[in-house]
Amino acid sequence: MLAAAPKRVWTRLAGHGSSDPSQEDFWALRDVSFEIPQGEAVGIIGRNGAGKSTLLKLLSRITEPTTGRIEVEGRLASLLEVGTGFHPELTGRENIYLNGAILGMTRLEIKRRFDAIVAFAEVEQFLDIPVKHYSSGMYMRLAFSVAAHLEPEILVVDEVLAVGDLEFQKKCLGKMEDVSHGGRTVLFVSHNMDAILRLCPSAIHLVKGGVANFGPAPSVVAKYLASQSHQPPRIDFPRNSSDGALRRAAVLLSAEWTRTENQAPWTVSYGKEISFVITLECHEPIRTVELGVALYAPTGTEIASSTSALSLPNLELSRGVHHFRVAYRTLKLVPHTYGFGIGLRSSSGMEDYHPKAFSLDVLQSTESSVTKADGFLGYVVPDVDYVHF
Repeated sequence: MLAAAPKRVWTRLAGHGSSDPSQEDFWALRDVSFEIPQGEAVGIIGRNGAGKSTLLKLLSRITEPTTGRIEVEGRLASLLEVGTGFHPELTGRENIYLNGAILGMTRLEIKRRFDAIVAFAEVEQFLDIPVKHYSSGMYMRLAFSVAAHLEPEILVVDEVLAVGDLEFQKKCLGKMEDVSHGGRTVLFVSHNMDAILRLCPSAIHLVKGGVANFGPAPSVVAKYLASQSHQPPRIDFPRNSSDGALRRAAVLLSAEWTRTENQAPWTVSYGKEISFVITLECHEPIRTVELGVALYAPTGTEIASSTSALSLPNLELSRGVHHFRVAYRTLKLVPHTYGFGIGLRSSSGMEDYHPKAFSLDVLQSTESSVTKADGFLGYVVPDVDYVHF
């Protein structure tokens, strides 16, 4: 159901092999079947080449399926590429009417929404300039504004928001939320998992042209991120003799993920505990040892650090291999990918240091949604109580 019960979209794409053995068939989508209820926002995620854009083109009737059927009830507006339907020689004003007509709007509808379209796109001063002189961002703003103000029953949006600046991306997401909350359906392709989780209660994960998972967005996104993780549970640090590492009193050997939860290595839900084991080797007995861990924001800025001196003061190590468990009891980080650096210091100075030891993906959750509210700055969410009295 895309428009109203019991109306439905039912996509069934199945194929048969080529009869010519010298040819190899490639199916962009195959054996894909699902239905979407009216008024639901659905995210479509997957790696490049998984079939996301092809699926939207099929639903938008831009491409016809080789086999199977698609049932769509209601007016559908699609924004699959920047400036779809725009003529480069026409002005922004003329293209609003042209693009609106292509999307199914009458001239009266376009005229009634014209001012809102222009205000949202923020291109008032360029309205009478041919759009061939527009930047890609201006193109995208105007194209999205026309599609969003069509007020369709179904809005289909591909990964075009990446073209705009951050402020306009937030504006577009807010508009799509308004569309969804207004009882209309949104299909949204994006590589921005935060945007998917903010906008879409459910999601479809495509893998090699097939549906790998379809369900609640937090679960689908978590499994998708897990499948994208390139870090094994155990990370062995390089030991390069050219930098003198083997001549030091001690060296860091590895870091190993110790979580038992059914989740990918080096991923954690917002606010949950994480722990890992660091292994090092002492070539000789050393005194006054400190193991340190630094946390880096996605921008590369160090935002937190700690050392073993707080819980293990005056630590001395004998010759041989040693293991340390590092546990963050509560890690309230805004969902992003963070970097960890690990260092080992003795009374003689820095013994070994890996500024990019591993990365950690903090996943979105219901609890972390408050961090998406306007006005929240930074990456670390402090434990602060606000009391009204």
